[in-house]
Amino acid sequence: MTTDRIVRIVAGLMIILSLILAHITGQVNLGQLSWLWLTIFVGLNLFQSGFTRFCPLESILEKFGVRRAS
Repeated sequence: MTTDRIVRIVAGLMIILSLILAHITGQVNLGQLSWLWLTIFVGLNLFQSGFTRFCPLESILEKFGVRRAS
């Protein structure tokens, strides 16, 4: 496993963990539809991309002609 993949996994976990802790302590209500669900999506996407090497944004950027890092 490379450092890039580990960074994605840890970053995704930190985002998800912070939202869960904020919900448990009553600072946010994830039961209601809000923009925080976008943050949850980003965190889950970071986490899964660390394992699967699939990132939707990378696919979109490649279609626009952006080159991959070497």
